[in-house]
Amino acid sequence: MTQPNPLQARFDPLYQASRQHTDVPWPLRQQRLQQLARMVREHRHAIADAIHADFGNRSRHETDLLEIFPTLAGIRHALKHGKQWMQPRKVATDWWFWPAHNRILPQPLGVVGIIAPWNYPLFLTTGPLIAALVAGNRALVKTSEHAPAFGQWLAHTVPQYFAADELAIIEGDADVAAAFSALPFDHLLFTGSTAVGRLVMRAAAANLTPVTLELGGKSPTLILDDADLDQAVARVMSGKLVNAGQTCIAPDYVLLPPALQAAFIEKARAWVAQHYPNLAANRDYSHIINPTQLARLQGYLQQAAAAGAEIVPLVPDATNQNAGNSTLLPPHIVCNTPAHSPLMQEEIFGPLLPLVPYQQLDEALEYIRARPRPLALYVFGKAQAQIDHVLRNTVSGGVSVNDTLFHVAQENLPFGGVGASGMGAYHGRTGFDTFSHLKPIFTQAKRNGMGLLAPPYGKTFAAILKILLR
Repeated sequence: MTQPNPLQARFDPLYQASRQHTDVPWPLRQQRLQQLARMVREHRHAIADAIHADFGNRSRHETDLLEIFPTLAGIRHALKHGKQWMQPRKVATDWWFWPAHNRILPQPLGVVGIIAPWNYPLFLTTGPLIAALVAGNRALVKTSEHAPAFGQWLAHTVPQYFAADELAIIEGDADVAAAFSALPFDHLLFTGSTAVGRLVMRAAAANLTPVTLELGGKSPTLILDDADLDQAVARVMSGKLVNAGQTCIAPDYVLLPPALQAAFIEKARAWVAQHYPNLAANRDYSHIINPTQLARLQGYLQQAAAAGAEIVPLVPDATNQNAGNSTLLPPHIVCNTPAHSPLMQEEIFGPLLPLVPYQQLDEALEYIRARPRPLALYVFGKAQAQIDHVLRNTVSGGVSVNDTLFHVAQENLPFGGVGASGMGAYHGRTGFDTFSHLKPIFTQAKRNGMGLLAPPYGKTFAAILKILLR
C-alpha cells in the first residue's frame, strides 16, 4: 500500500485554491498581510524566545531590530503601495499599430515555495512571504532544521492566522528540503549556501519552476585612503558582529591601505570593548548556531595560523571565552592570511575578519573582480569620484556606501545576488513583480489599418512596407 506523501498533502490545497481563485482582490491581499503583521506583533516575545533557544544565546534586541522591525516595516510598505502595484499598467504602443493600445495586467503566479535559512529565521521567511502575499499568491514555507524551536513555533502558530489553502509550514531535514524543491511550485525562493542553491535549482528545473536564489559569498569591504577610519571601523565591526557574523551580507574581509592596518586593529579592539564588554556574560553578543558551525570556524582559524597568518583576538583572554561547551566565539581579526586558506576561499559566516592590504586602488578592484561576484560590497571614502570609480568597476548584488548591511533594509531597493551570490531579487515593488505574472495585453481598435497589410499584396502594401523598413 502506497504511503501518502505529507508534502503533497500540504501542497495540494494551496495549488487547487490558486487555480480556482486566480483573481485575488486587494481587500483579501490586505487582510492576509494584516494577519501576518498581527501574528508577529502578538507573538513578538515568543519569536525571540524560540530564536534564542536555537542559538543558545541570541540577543533579543537584535531579534527586535533585525527581524521584527523589518518584517513590520515591509508589511507597512506593501499595505501602502500594494493596491497601486496590482493595477493594470499602460505601456506605449508603436505608432504603426495605432489606435490599438497595450497594457500589462499583474496576476498572481499561484503557489510560491519559500525555503528559509536558520540565521534570520523570521525575516528571511517573512521578507519573501510579504512579496508573495501582496502579489496575491499562496505560500508553502520550509523552515530550517537548524532552527527547530523557531520552526516548531511557526508551524504551530500559522494555522491560528491562516487557512491551510493560504499558507502552510513544513519542517524537516535536508531530505525534506530536497523533496520540497521538487514540488511543482509556480515560483521557488531559496535562501542559503551557493552549493545547496545549485541543488535546489536542479530539482526545480524538472518542473520548469522559476527560482530566486539568495545565496552568499565573500562580501568585501573596501576602505579608501581618504576614509574616516573611526567611522569605517565602527560601521564595519557593527555589520560584522551583529548576530556574531552569521549574516549573508556581513563584511567578509577588508581591503585597506597598509598604513591603516595597525590603526584599524586598535580601533576595532576599542569598539568591541565599548559595545561588548564582559563578552562571556554579554547577552547582546549572539552565539554560533551549533557546535558544527563553531568547529568549522575554529578550524578556519587553526588552518590560517598553520599557514602563517597572524591571529589577532579582539577581546582579552579570547581562548577561554567559550568555556563550558558554549558556542560563543569571540571576534578575531586575521592578518597575512594566505589566499589558498579556507578563510579566504569560503564564506566565513562568523566573527572572523581578515584584513587584506592593497597598494593601489586598481589593485584592490582587480582583487574583487578576480573572485566570484559577491552578494554585497561596502566602500568607505570621501571623494565621490573615487567611490563612483569603485561602483563602476565592480559587480555585486548590492552596495552600501560608508556603511554596511543597510541596503537590505530599503524596501524601494531590490535585494538579490548576482552570479554565484544568487539570481533574482525581491523587496518592495521588485518583490511584487517577481511573484506576479505580468500579463501583456494588446487590444485592437475597432477601426484599424491592419487590412492594408493583408494579401493580395499590391502597390499600397509596397508603399507601406517601404515606410516600415526604412
